Amino acid sequence: METSLMLTKEFWSDGSVWVAEAEPTIEGSSLVEFAQHELQATDWCFFQTSGSEGKRKWVGLTKASLLVSARAVNAHFGITERDHWLLALPTHHVGGFGVLARAFLSGGRVTRLDSKWDAAEFARLCEESGATLASLVPTQVFDLVTAKLMAPHSMRLVLVGGGAMSSEVEEAALALGWPVRRTYGMTETASQVASQVAAGGEMDVLPIWTLGTDADGVLTVRGEALAKGHAVRDDEKWRWMPIPPETGLRTRDRVSLHREGERLFLRFMGREAGIVKILGELVALEPIQQQIEALRLKLGLHSGDAVICDVPDARKEARLVLAVSGLRAEDAARLQKGLNMTLRPFEQIEEIREVASIPRGGLGKARVDELRRLIFPSEPSRRAE
Repeated sequence: METSLMLTKEFWSDGSVWVAEAEPTIEGSSLVEFAQHELQATDWCFFQTSGSEGKRKWVGLTKASLLVSARAVNAHFGITERDHWLLALPTHHVGGFGVLARAFLSGGRVTRLDSKWDAAEFARLCEESGATLASLVPTQVFDLVTAKLMAPHSMRLVLVGGGAMSSEVEEAALALGWPVRRTYGMTETASQVASQVAAGGEMDVLPIWTLGTDADGVLTVRGEALAKGHAVRDDEKWRWMPIPPETGLRTRDRVSLHREGERLFLRFMGREAGIVKILGELVALEPIQQQIEALRLKLGLHSGDAVICDVPDARKEARLVLAVSGLRAEDAARLQKGLNMTLRPFEQIEEIREVASIPRGGLGKARVDELRRLIFPSEPSRRAE
């Protein structure tokens, strides 16, 4: 499906409250009613958080904030009416919706991948449509790389967000001609906070944001595009948790910030929620997951799925388990052996657990709490304090 403007001018100023859902639900209808009557909201959009952990929340963004974000991304990458987006993300997530907002402002075209994600079909449609831009998540880039699909000459930017992309996958994608650029953002920021301009470079912070970190490196975000707050449904009733604009949002992400002249750079270090304690040592799970993706490329394990997961341990506080799906036992063992050669002694993976499928959200993020319950149904996780 192709359209020049998939969001009309009327959408942005009709006073409506819009809930981003794949299909309309009773919950979505009740959220609209709550927002209109209790919050006096007009021209708002609600998106579910796509994070891997915690209670499900709806993020309330004004339509104006979504346009602020889209305008900043367009300026950051020089996106104009000559550009053509290939949309391969669901529009009920802020990443996919952001593509439509950027195209609306730039006047560029959008071609939508209507079928279920398929790397070969995506590459074919890129070539056929002459697309210049795309926005993908790391698992989609991994699929392009493992299938050894070359990028068409028309493609000038592939923005990669929704999770951390390993440097090995990044390098392999660039070698195949996919001009991937890492981005960092979240639903609450209406899309990007920072992104690479040059391949392999650091991520520049967009000028619409004011950032800070605490003593532990945990990021706080303030800016025009920041969400108004979170709506949570408890016992059939909605509860509103505002985000104070003067203090901003304290994220659960650890980052490092440094400035060079007028440019502020951000480096993602891992999620606060992705830190576990093993034998008194703090262990970040995200870098281990990146090692898994890199090792799968090296070993040629192009099919199946594998995710690192922490589970409680009476002696160690926690231990790491390799959850796999669709991998042969000998291939899972090769992956475990390769990982253990690089991991510290207290991080060693002593157990592999096979599941029917790794539970993932709409943007491909592993739902770790759900996965943990599949592996050990009666054991809750214990996070680092």
